[in-house]
Amino acid sequence: MIIVWALRWIRPSSGSRASYSLGQAQLPQPELKFWNWCRLDWTRRYSTRKMNETNIKQFNQKFLDAAAHGNLEDLKAFFGSVDIDVTNDRGWTALMFAARNGHVPIISLLIEKGCDIQNMNASGQTALDIAQFWNHKEAASILSQHKENVLFDQTHNYYSLNPLYRASDLRKEESALQTLKKNATSKFILFEQQKPFLLPPEGDRRRYKFAVFSCDQLPSTLLDQGTVIFLGLETWDPTSSAWFALDVKKNAAEMTTQLHPNGLFVTPFPATMQMEETHAGIFAEAHSILCWLERYRFCPTCGSRQKTVEGGYKQICINIDCSSHKGVHNTCYPRVDPSLIMLVISPDKKMCLLGRQKRFPPKMFSCLAGFMEPGECIEDTCRREVEEESGVKVGKVDYHSSQPWPFPATLMLGCVAYARTETIKVDKEELEEARWFPRADVAQMMAGKHPDGLFVPPKQAIAHQLIKSWLASSSSHL
Repeated sequence: MIIVWALRWIRPSSGSRASYSLGQAQLPQPELKFWNWCRLDWTRRYSTRKMNETNIKQFNQKFLDAAAHGNLEDLKAFFGSVDIDVTNDRGWTALMFAARNGHVPIISLLIEKGCDIQNMNASGQTALDIAQFWNHKEAASILSQHKENVLFDQTHNYYSLNPLYRASDLRKEESALQTLKKNATSKFILFEQQKPFLLPPEGDRRRYKFAVFSCDQLPSTLLDQGTVIFLGLETWDPTSSAWFALDVKKNAAEMTTQLHPNGLFVTPFPATMQMEETHAGIFAEAHSILCWLERYRFCPTCGSRQKTVEGGYKQICINIDCSSHKGVHNTCYPRVDPSLIMLVISPDKKMCLLGRQKRFPPKMFSCLAGFMEPGECIEDTCRREVEEESGVKVGKVDYHSSQPWPFPATLMLGCVAYARTETIKVDKEELEEARWFPRADVAQMMAGKHPDGLFVPPKQAIAHQLIKSWLASSSSHL
């Protein structure tokens, strides 16, 4: 099967409407298409800044113009109110415009503010390619140096940026955990039947984030009746604040919303794809554990009830005669299901294989993917899944990066696979279509500028990062 965001898609009801801007910045085109399809009605209801499409485009264009003309002070005025990687209709970012005109101070500031130097326009060019083409040596030198640093750093995908130190040694110290729960510096995030309690975008903040509470702010009935799990400490310092997740009972949800009138319990998918990245990482840990506790209340071995221990990270069968008490058993600990997602490269390395399912948003193509089977290594899973779905035979397989997918607890292992054959024979039960795409077409799809309207998943998806990495590794050949 293909795995992009989740194992299933829910089509929007006809006639539903939504707003797809966060704050004042327009989302990049591929991401915009994805969220349009998802119909995030709650974004429209709770967004504090609304601008029509024309105004957003004008606002973004002023930001890009400031970069193109080298107006440093004008550019600074936009930070916090616009997506730093926003593009025009040709996929050009502010960094690209600065590179085109050799504006070194603008380039340095944009890099400092965290812009993505590996972004590509509809022609498949990065900012470095543009600076080199126009012979801006100083600009190219800065971009080249930073690119080397970026490529050296380990890839971190969405949902994997959890900043907490898990402090697993504390899980077995029940008395210490009880003390931490009552500590005034400890922090709690809330769920209701695995739905996170989030704060909508406000002011310059264009992403959703958790509402964070102290113990003193929470009624004792919530703590006594809900499910509490220990997430970790803020830092490696043992005196730093402890974080807990609290899943309240359904009848207590109204009490929670009174604690923070602006907050709301939201359906995790797709809402959590628009969270601040560190909070999305915390969500991934908390949601996976809470789902496991809810789904495995009874012992898988004998059917007896289970008791939760170790801060929510272990369950013990109350039947003392159960065989699960003898040795280490995976039924006692949270499970993680590994799956493979792979970008398949053609034998001549000039094309990649992308496919789509019927349940995908119209015109979206993604990498092939599937689950591992018992006794199977990563490489063999990749070869088997690609051949089953597309008929293409794969040889060498390289690991790229991974992404937690907390719905409920999948770990997506991203790979780049090199095909030995090109003939496609699609399994219609798995895929609607599969095609070989040349690099130039893929660059247009990434920028949302393909002439047929084709596009790839947004940047939060590991599929996007696999495709982007392949394009970046050979952009000069486009």
